[in-house]
Amino acid sequence: MAIWDERHETLDREALRVLQLERLRGTVARCYHNVPLYRGRLNEAGVTAHDMHSLEDLQRLPFTTKDDFRDTYPFGLFATALDDVVRLHSSSGTTGKPVVAGYTAKDVEMWTQLIARIVTAAGVVRGDVAQISFGYGMFTGGFGLHYGLEKVGATVVPHSAGNTARQIQFMQDLGTTVLVATPSYALYIGETVHSQGIDPATLKLRLGLFGAEACSEEMRRQIEARLPIKATDNYGLTEVMGPGVAGECEHRCGMHVNEDHFIVECLDPTSGEPVEEGEVGELVFTSLTKEALPVLRYRTRDLSTVTTEKCACGRAFARLGKFRGRTDDMFIISGVNIFPSTVESVLLQIEGIEPHYQIVLDRVGGRDTFEVQVEVTEAVFNGWMDDLRAFERTVTDRLRAALLVRPKVRLLEPGSLERSAGKAKRLIDKRPR
Repeated sequence: MAIWDERHETLDREALRVLQLERLRGTVARCYHNVPLYRGRLNEAGVTAHDMHSLEDLQRLPFTTKDDFRDTYPFGLFATALDDVVRLHSSSGTTGKPVVAGYTAKDVEMWTQLIARIVTAAGVVRGDVAQISFGYGMFTGGFGLHYGLEKVGATVVPHSAGNTARQIQFMQDLGTTVLVATPSYALYIGETVHSQGIDPATLKLRLGLFGAEACSEEMRRQIEARLPIKATDNYGLTEVMGPGVAGECEHRCGMHVNEDHFIVECLDPTSGEPVEEGEVGELVFTSLTKEALPVLRYRTRDLSTVTTEKCACGRAFARLGKFRGRTDDMFIISGVNIFPSTVESVLLQIEGIEPHYQIVLDRVGGRDTFEVQVEVTEAVFNGWMDDLRAFERTVTDRLRAALLVRPKVRLLEPGSLERSAGKAKRLIDKRPR
């Protein structure tokens, strides 16, 4: 089983901690001297790079949030002059000002190496044909995966998102072996393959590299049932770097964090205190080698687990568990906290349900309403009306048992919900703010 950077990826934890502490001091110093926002907060906290005597001192550093990026938009958190920045990317900005990320030439090379690590861990080898179905442009996903895949010797097909019929044609004609996409778009590609009467076994696909949105185990099984691939997860975010922060190996027992470049904490989202290893908490990242845009303790709002138990693949880095949701995706109905990921987990375990759903929240007569719209298979939808109503009651009861709240369930014909080549929109909140 290949490891791209064996020297660093197999470091024992004591040697890793020494390296992290050395690099943390450099990051804190760079933030203090070059970023006014960090200088002010570090002064308030009474902390300098010289106060970083151990990794436990990390908890003395201030948090960074998405609001900090918005308040200093576009370049206020940059630690280098724009003359030294060779690349700019950004988030979509659908919920406010976009996050702008900058990269020096050294940052781009580091990014390339980290992508090479995660794609090698997933099973990409020299000679693979990797079709990138992420959007190219300001989004970090397309270009992020592109250079790392080329680095390991794969042939890259930079298709970008959309035009699903042509995606499939290129898979057939070019012999695509690796698909890079969001999990929801991979599902749609698989759905289209079947609708076109193509036997998936005739495709040369063998591996999927999926990111940009959470992928539950149920979703993974659905993808693998439609396409002849082994589906793997990878993780990144614009504020920290983009893809390449973490990725699964072939054992698929968690995503290995590139800990020599990022320190990960798992904290109670309310108190900000560390949770026990293996417990669910909010992921918080500190970059250790970024030049243009270093970040101190960035609160991701992503909920997951962290384990430092060594993996059978030989890599010693900590691993992230499956994502349980986001603190900002959680909604409250009748006093109960609900995550869309929990709804998905229940739905995809019910035979006859398609992996396409939406949650619609509204307020009627002063009361919040909670509706789950979900597609069913042709066999279920074309059943007798009484059977369809009985199935609806079954779905409702299963959701009620898991959520402790009874939603209104609306069963939809296959193909009713809009498909997306990017992130699927699972939650629609119509309630007045």
